[in-house]
Amino acid sequence: MPCTALASRAPQALPPELKTELRDARLLGEGTLRYLGLHVYDIRLWGEVDFSLSDLPGSPLALELQYARSLDGKAIAERSLKEMQGLDSIDAALAERWLQQMRQIFPDVKKGDRITGVQRPGEAARFFVNGQARGEVRDAEFTRLFFGIWLSPRTSQPRLREALLGTQGRSS
Repeated sequence: MPCTALASRAPQALPPELKTELRDARLLGEGTLRYLGLHVYDIRLWGEVDFSLSDLPGSPLALELQYARSLDGKAIAERSLKEMQGLDSIDAALAERWLQQMRQIFPDVKKGDRITGVQRPGEAARFFVNGQARGEVRDAEFTRLFFGIWLSPRTSQPRLREALLGTQGRSS
């Protein structure tokens, strides 16, 4: 799945749901996910002013995905779990529990819909759909692996990670 950095354009406004979730948040990076040439979503990484690349799992941050096409929520949950399993082994019972939680949280989406995930380090992953609270998974390991889909050095999308973190051409 190729990734492209978004062309420069007008600065992005902080999503309303993040005004209470992240103090002094700023846009850190953005990119586009394409699969077989199809535009799937644009993604933005938001972090606090003191965001540290050296402590990604310990940093409060948010990933905002704006979908470019309709997708089934169950398929989003299943793909998310598959990507998480690519980062680390997950006990089968735990994987099933996480899958059920994601299926409840992730709705079917259509073009223009946004899902925003907020990383609360060591605590939970909170999710918003089009700015409205949708649910959370209160599990530190889930949180680490879920955000690792995009931010782990072992991600299946290293160029998208580079675009989000601004690390093109640097080792990270």
